[in-house]
Amino acid sequence: MKAIPQSDKFIIQELAKQVAELAHAPIMEEYKRLWRCLNALKPERPMFTADQICWNEMNVNGELTLLTQHPDCRSYEQELRRVIYRRKYIPDDMPVESFICVQKAIHGTGLGVEIKLNTLATDESSDVLSQHYENQFKSMEDIEKVKMPTVSHDKTETARRMEVARELFDGILGIREEGYRPYLSVWDPISTWMGVEEALYAMMDEPDMMHALVNRMVAAYLSMLDQLEAQNLICEPQYEIHCTGAYCDELAPEPKTKNRWMFGLAQMLGTVSPEMYNEFELVPCMPIFERFGLVYYGCCEPLDGKIDIISKIENIRKLSVSPWANQEQLAGEMTGKWVFSRKPNPAYLATDKFDEDIIRKDLTYTRDICKKNGNPLELIQKDISTVKYQPKRLWDWVRIAREVVEG
Repeated sequence: MKAIPQSDKFIIQELAKQVAELAHAPIMEEYKRLWRCLNALKPERPMFTADQICWNEMNVNGELTLLTQHPDCRSYEQELRRVIYRRKYIPDDMPVESFICVQKAIHGTGLGVEIKLNTLATDESSDVLSQHYENQFKSMEDIEKVKMPTVSHDKTETARRMEVARELFDGILGIREEGYRPYLSVWDPISTWMGVEEALYAMMDEPDMMHALVNRMVAAYLSMLDQLEAQNLICEPQYEIHCTGAYCDELAPEPKTKNRWMFGLAQMLGTVSPEMYNEFELVPCMPIFERFGLVYYGCCEPLDGKIDIISKIENIRKLSVSPWANQEQLAGEMTGKWVFSRKPNPAYLATDKFDEDIIRKDLTYTRDICKKNGNPLELIQKDISTVKYQPKRLWDWVRIAREVVEG
């Protein structure tokens, strides 16, 4: 790898100094304390944040424009610029950390199936695409396509990455050598290997094949976790889990799965019956959930009506409340036993005319039903595909959200 130009180094270090200043502001420790209170189910107020932002629409006055040339520098520059931008324009409750994460060069965590798809872009500057997947699982023999992982660590490459980080950040930001962060969805990969419609039909027409596929994936994930633990490749204590604050006092620092959060989800099963959800998701995946310390469960799938089966996950701490969920029903079913992780509808940021009143009413409704039912609450504005190239819409959402949670 070629040497880092001094001009690139100067740009990175100037940005890092700004991030360090933000990270050491007293409010950052207060945010961390408030997340710990929420995650201990003893909230002082609702927490809120925005993530999965349409960054292609956010650039203001060139503040997100990358100026470095070295590939390592460009990835760090993008990260630093986004941190600075967020605190300037999107000042939510997520703290700024005083360290940079350097990802260990871990290989072999895939399952061996290559996705076959066609894509269609409606906006060439966006990474949000329409996708059509080819079904690669049509018989029991196809289950063998899922391979057992063989995890390895390229220590030489990790050392190189750490050397680059030290050259850029020593004396300015801390440097954290980061291991594998658990993301172990069964059904998200299946949706890309088969297509959602064909996978759903197969659950009815070929249940034995689908059971075999899910069980093989779970076995592969457990094998992968065994190898990651044996090689000391599990991540450091998380500060974020599925776009929410993961700060807590209940998990030990040692890099073991029992000391970490994981998040589970089965988005494509949002329309199946509770019985099928239990049969194809909860029961087979339980060995994965049980392996971790705390679980954040759910994403875009509405989970009202499934609380009885989800309650089988004894270490669940947060439940996703998607834009399509019945909030009042869920709030009553949960009755304070987990964090009510509300995902407000991002479509309100994409309407032809931006309406602050709709957003305020939406957030206030969630706040009030959670208060009524004693549910710890976090508001997570995510999956933001577009703001109609009007960044101020997201800035205004953050302003309104703060007024709601602190009101």
